[in-house]
Amino acid sequence: MQMRLLALALGLSLPLALETASRADTIPSIDQRFNENCTEVPDFQRHLLPMMSKIGCNGRSCHGSFQGRGGFQLSLFGYDFNMDHKGLSERIDTEDPLESYALHKATNVEEHEGGERIVKDSWQYHVFLKWIASGAQGAEKPHKLTRLEVTPSEIVFQKSGQSQSVNVVAVWEDGTREDVTPLCRFQSNDTSIAEVDENGKITAASVGDSHVVVFYDNGIYAVPVIQPVSDRVGDKYPQVAAPTRVDELVVEKLRKLGVVQSDVCTDEEFLRRVSLDIAGTLPTPEQVLEFAKDTNPHKRNAKIDELLETPAYTAWWATRLNDMTGNTVNQLNNVSYDNNKVTQEWFEWVRLRVERNVPYDKIVEGIVLASSQREDETYEDYSARMSETFRDDSCQSFAEQDSLPYFWARRNFQKDEDRAIGFAYTFLGIRIQCAQCHKHPFDQWTQEDFTQFQPVFARTRYSANGTDRKEYQKLLASIDVDETLRGNQLRRELAKELKKGKVVPFPALIDTPPRTSGRNKGKAPQQTARMLGGDPFNLNEYDNPREPLMQWLRTDVQDLFARAFVNRVWANYFHRGIVEPTDDLSMANPPSNAALLDHLTQGFIASSFDMKWLHREICNSRTYQLSWQPNETNIHDDRNFGRAVPRRIHAEVALDAIAQATSESEKNSSYLTSLDGRAIAIPGSGQGRGGNNYALTIFGKSARENNCDCERSSEPTLLQTLYLNNDNELLSSIESRRGWLDELAREWKVSSPAKSNKEARPANYDEVIARYEKYLAKVKKQDDPKKIQEVKSRLRAYREKYGDSEEAQPAESTKVAAVDYKDAVQTAYLRTLSRQPSESELATAVEAIRTAESPLVGMRDLLWALLNTKEFIVNH
Repeated sequence: MQMRLLALALGLSLPLALETASRADTIPSIDQRFNENCTEVPDFQRHLLPMMSKIGCNGRSCHGSFQGRGGFQLSLFGYDFNMDHKGLSERIDTEDPLESYALHKATNVEEHEGGERIVKDSWQYHVFLKWIASGAQGAEKPHKLTRLEVTPSEIVFQKSGQSQSVNVVAVWEDGTREDVTPLCRFQSNDTSIAEVDENGKITAASVGDSHVVVFYDNGIYAVPVIQPVSDRVGDKYPQVAAPTRVDELVVEKLRKLGVVQSDVCTDEEFLRRVSLDIAGTLPTPEQVLEFAKDTNPHKRNAKIDELLETPAYTAWWATRLNDMTGNTVNQLNNVSYDNNKVTQEWFEWVRLRVERNVPYDKIVEGIVLASSQREDETYEDYSARMSETFRDDSCQSFAEQDSLPYFWARRNFQKDEDRAIGFAYTFLGIRIQCAQCHKHPFDQWTQEDFTQFQPVFARTRYSANGTDRKEYQKLLASIDVDETLRGNQLRRELAKELKKGKVVPFPALIDTPPRTSGRNKGKAPQQTARMLGGDPFNLNEYDNPREPLMQWLRTDVQDLFARAFVNRVWANYFHRGIVEPTDDLSMANPPSNAALLDHLTQGFIASSFDMKWLHREICNSRTYQLSWQPNETNIHDDRNFGRAVPRRIHAEVALDAIAQATSESEKNSSYLTSLDGRAIAIPGSGQGRGGNNYALTIFGKSARENNCDCERSSEPTLLQTLYLNNDNELLSSIESRRGWLDELAREWKVSSPAKSNKEARPANYDEVIARYEKYLAKVKKQDDPKKIQEVKSRLRAYREKYGDSEEAQPAESTKVAAVDYKDAVQTAYLRTLSRQPSESELATAVEAIRTAESPLVGMRDLLWALLNTKEFIVNH
């Protein structure tokens, strides 16, 4: 029918119309076809609604707002065809089109708050009038847009002020091709680089690169726009080493921009950078010296492989995966009998898989298809197993389980719409929350897409009563607890019984079966659902409604699934993702280097989602190993990876770096292999294992409360500066009785600053110590190793605060005989900045130590100063 109308409109016979609309030919643009004598009937979806979007009728500030305007509401961006057709039909007159109220409003014949939107006798006027006069047909069977073809597909300007118009052709599923340029909306992603007018004319503003985005129907197309920053393009571009495919693709983009890469960083810079990025750990002084002396040309590759085998790597990347999946104690109420234990089990489950290099899609499968109870278990068996697991402080037994059900237990992940949004964010890196209410303004998702995606999550829930109500009651009856207790009171009592070794009932993740009805003879009626962008299917055909979710991740959206993880990993190694923000992989937010992201995505898939392959592919590139020092071509570029951009190290890494730099030598050398007390191994999002929650917060640790990668921040703040300047925790780390300075004091046989600079003891000092020791004796009888260690740590900290220690103090000497301070200064630089001091830095530091109140006070001040440098707190 549509083809017949097109033929009549153009005054052609039907066979010729079919030829005109064939794949080889393109229908001319609508502004050339519609005039007073035109007989073509415009299409509601293809022509009228895009035109109304173009002139702003269904925008947020007009009839597309939630409350509409003047009693008239249209769907935002025009994607509810039925609603829009109904609303317009009430304001038109097909018998007397010229008297249509909607036409009078648009032309301002009737006073219109939005002013004149359509000029009389314009092509827009004739489109609207012809649609009304032809019966005002709607879109009963919507057309499917296959793609937009935009020419030119990339624009490279030579100077500011140059212009270039783009042409847009819509290709529909039936093969129809039409020039829709006048019906498109255009947007510049950076108006300081390029501006675009309503007709698609792009004008260069300044040097750099950005995109101009084209919107039509459900199609979005981003056109790269480049203006070189220098004359070093084409034949003038210098020969640049590109040893890997990553380098080739980066340089390919830089060549168009006239950006020349910086030189390769020094060995010391590389070692510090890669150690912090892969393992969240500073290299030791010995490692720095050894690496700098090593003449093996492949030593950087070897170091990458070495770091990927360390416990610190497994902890740091488990932490990053815990960020993505939302492991936070605040959202895990009522899942077990100790929320902190739940977060630790979650962390250990992920950490073990990172350690074993389990493929990323397999890790995700263990989360998406998670189950609490095994197929061969009764609920009583399950509760017995979980009761035993709960008493395992190492969490190893839980980590060995096939799946991780806690992802589905979070309080902020219970509503169907929250799960749809959170799932898309976590595993696809897309933001679909806008589609809850209307068509997504910057992506292909519609409200219908969102609505039909929600049912997939409706049948999955965490049950406080487990999977079998009768067995739950039976277990309760077997335990000597008050039967009238409910809620938190009951959980507290069961937790006590659990610690006594009894089996208690555990909450469990369940998938409720489809509801049946008598009319269907006991069978479940069809429950239609649809994955984003997919075809409808009957969800009730699946016993586990999450099965189609995992199938979808591995098939229809496999590229997007892999791309989201690749982009986040890339962002860890650079100052930003190839797509930025990293969790906004929308069509209107294209990658800065599409070919690069595609290469890494396809390689990741081809490697069977091997995470170590991805780390190696990035870190072994010359691009990753570039110096942070800029040249005149790349000094202002921060999105095309022509140099390393210094970035503040992450919160957990920063705290560990401070602790490691100030710790005694034995402890300093253990950070790659021991996770004891490491901030990068804190399971949840808050306080844990001695970690300072305040410090973690001000340095930007993710709270894991929302669906946003922005919850983790690396932005510098005044509070961070104040912490490094004078926070008691930092000063205590420097002056610790078990720190490096105290080690120097014993070596030099002088008084430690830890003793001479302590606060005056309070009058009740001995009384407090006695209370601590009494309490320690009490907890020792309870045989609770974790509690014993906690009390011991508090007792030690209190003693050290006032200059006391359980250890014997070294004999004090008034002089330091024949001590060469140069070695200590060099070690201080190696501990903090991972490099040796320059000659001038060394001379200045040695002189400061010699003229200080005492050598140790001078060394303390030097260490404090190094911790307060930008060079220490940033990765560069």
